[in-house]
Amino acid sequence: MSRIKTRFPRLGACALLTLREGRARFEAQLAAAHHLTETEAREELSDFLYIEQLRREILG
Repeated sequence: MSRIKTRFPRLGACALLTLREGRARFEAQLAAAHHLTETEAREELSDFLYIEQLRREILG
């Protein structure tokens, strides 16, 4: 969780909990917190998740 908070520092703990409620809701909260459009938030989250996936593959 610390990497997501580092990447998106304006997200509060409540916003992180919404990730369990669905990606679309989380993206909306991400957009609001970081002054992004929902499309931009979706792209930022996709990029973050892709990097995390690569990290897991490299580190095993």
